[in-house]
Amino acid sequence: MKLTDLKIIVTGGASGMGAYFARQLLEAGAQVAVGDIDLEGLAALKEQTATLPGTLHTHALDVAEEEDTTVFVEWAHTAMGGLNGLLNNAGILRDGLLVKKDRDSGKITTMSRAQWQAVIDVNLTGATWIVRDAVAKMAADEIEAGVIVNMSSLSRHGNRGQSNYVAAKAALAANTVTWAREFAPFRIRVGALAPGLIETPMTQNMHRPAREALVKTIPLGRIGEPHDVWLGVKFIIENDYFTGRCIDIDGGLHML
Repeated sequence: MKLTDLKIIVTGGASGMGAYFARQLLEAGAQVAVGDIDLEGLAALKEQTATLPGTLHTHALDVAEEEDTTVFVEWAHTAMGGLNGLLNNAGILRDGLLVKKDRDSGKITTMSRAQWQAVIDVNLTGATWIVRDAVAKMAADEIEAGVIVNMSSLSRHGNRGQSNYVAAKAALAANTVTWAREFAPFRIRVGALAPGLIETPMTQNMHRPAREALVKTIPLGRIGEPHDVWLGVKFIIENDYFTGRCIDIDGGLHML
């Protein structure tokens, strides 16, 4: 698929990597419908991209609410005059050990159901509903070609303090294979990316010795940039013979 031919939804696109992806798609001339709960971020994105070749459409979206995803996809389909892509990017963190014992007091604390459910609702259930609703539209339109890019994470392989996040991202990677098989008859490809450590405000504000120690664990010797992940997104969109796989973009971290 050519980027210029895209009529694509980007979830969680008001800031961070989602906003970066949206800008790159607009730079390439695509039509992009961005949904997020951050309305100020959506307004800022619209202002920042006003001169780019593509067309940006923005609308409130809470992927944790099933009705929201249905309404959003209907709106995006109408606004863009069709739909042939989805960048399934929305996600949250609610990190914590499943069971923790305080070294001093010996007190035991555990992950709450709310902490678990919030991450599952956004990162897995919400991601599933937006795929369902987007593919239903594409299938009804009998499009010539469609593409879905799911944002998984290197944490899908397992990571201390992220039982909820790991479960969601591992399931999303597994469903990438399931959906690639299910949607192939509709001429829709499905791929996933699993970023490792990527430059964000969180990593930039880390205590310097801790950051340096972290970088030493990465074979390529640096934290990734949003552009590194974008190149993976671009590959999945443009390669018409790619489907059903999750690509780790981690500087070689997981191969250790």
